[in-house]
Amino acid sequence: MGQRISSVGDIVRVHGVERKAQASVIQGDRSLTWGQLYSRSKRLSQALRSAGVAAESRVAFLDKNSIEHFEVFFACSLLNAVSVDVNWRLAAPEVAYIVNDAEARVFIAHNDFRPILDAIAADLHPDSVVVMIGGDAAPVGKLRTVTYEDFLGSGDDVDPGVSAGSEDVAFQLYSSGTTGRPKGVMLTNNNFFALMPLATEMWELSADAMNMIAMPLFHIGGGGWAVAGMYTGCTSVIVRDLDPVAVVKLIPEKKVTHAFLVPAVLQFMLGVPGVDGGDFSSLKVFVYGASPISEDVLARSVKTFKCRFWQAYGLTETTGAVINLAPVDHDPDGPNKHRLRSCGVPGPGVELRVVDNATRKDVAVGEVGEIWLKGPQIMKGYWKMPEATADSIVEGGWFRSGDAGYLDADGYLYIHDRVKDMIVSGGENVYPAEVENVLMSHPAIADVAVIGVPHEKWGETAKAIVVRKPGVEVTEQEIIDFSRERLAKFKCPTSVDWIDALPRNPSGKILKKDLRAPYWAGRERNVN
Repeated sequence: MGQRISSVGDIVRVHGVERKAQASVIQGDRSLTWGQLYSRSKRLSQALRSAGVAAESRVAFLDKNSIEHFEVFFACSLLNAVSVDVNWRLAAPEVAYIVNDAEARVFIAHNDFRPILDAIAADLHPDSVVVMIGGDAAPVGKLRTVTYEDFLGSGDDVDPGVSAGSEDVAFQLYSSGTTGRPKGVMLTNNNFFALMPLATEMWELSADAMNMIAMPLFHIGGGGWAVAGMYTGCTSVIVRDLDPVAVVKLIPEKKVTHAFLVPAVLQFMLGVPGVDGGDFSSLKVFVYGASPISEDVLARSVKTFKCRFWQAYGLTETTGAVINLAPVDHDPDGPNKHRLRSCGVPGPGVELRVVDNATRKDVAVGEVGEIWLKGPQIMKGYWKMPEATADSIVEGGWFRSGDAGYLDADGYLYIHDRVKDMIVSGGENVYPAEVENVLMSHPAIADVAVIGVPHEKWGETAKAIVVRKPGVEVTEQEIIDFSRERLAKFKCPTSVDWIDALPRNPSGKILKKDLRAPYWAGRERNVN
């Protein structure tokens, strides 16, 4: 590259000049060259600046995967500001919390989500500006409202020229909190660039790649994966609605070379009629993660798609992948078949420990402990949550993952359980405390515990174990409906069981391992 890329804003600055005529993003019948993406991002950055957005300010964004996401992301990056992608699956109160927590005064959203905007308008800062994609400028409550194209068009085609430091925040992604409050994970330019040796040398992303962006961009597996490819100057093929049939068709149509998917999506794709005879000759690399893959699905995927498979284990807090299972370990019939149950070995620059939390010492090979990670990919911290940050990043810069696992004699990591009771459903993190807080407001519930139970499609889903109040009747469906009015659907329990009293230890802590045990009996691992 003729010019060194040292911040995420430099990605569009460099490729917008050096690859001006090359396609940068494709979404259906729409596309932008790198030059067009740079021009529109510059205009949008100037409009944001006029609206009061400055360095390290947060801008909220609510939409499914779209070209506009990247215009907003790079516009913010050119200002050294931070775009905050809001999970579009969230309920209105959850959206309001994130926008307000981020202190975003500009809220860019698609008209598809106007009902949410209308519902929360009174809860947002009165000086907020709402920028509406795809709709008109009908006011959202009493807030100033403008169309996206009018807003973008108000800015000059001039790069604001703001530089960004290595420790400045480039991404802020929200994850559900262990206590019910979503946490803003702050990822820096340095965090992101630490991922590049993995992306370029192992995943083989390059300027000539056609990189499919199918996972939600509010996830590190979507947004992080996309920007890793964009760093190389590749073309990104955007999937707005994750329809397995459409994805299967898209691969030969756009000659997709790379993709990141969760195992559930791979499983759905294998069920598409005619997939066995499909033309997937363009594919080079499939990376999968967020939840483990079954050996059957993996074997069928390798046979069907005939490309190199990488498993990636990581968290938002680690800028995604930190442990990787290479293609050489993906042979279901090979001598190392057992490694398919592992998530691999540490990536470049990553240190790994498995720790006994009582002693803070490493456990022996084969013994289960909490997975601790260290390296330049570890987050800067949680936005405005110093105590939570200090609890997660401990002495020596080690990050406590909350996952439990063990190492084998060859240094391969195996996930066993979760220390923090988190549920991963279809790649989405669900913290039981958040769901329990909502359910405890139901007038018929005296006590409740939420656990993850196995699910054929989603890996696991939430189950509520409920203690009814005396003399009160309530049905399973009533509880599920109650939760869906207040939480994103993926967080809601899919089933309810009843119990007279929850099992607790002497200090009052619910024994969730005991509650989970019957549902996971006979399985090698206690999480999917």
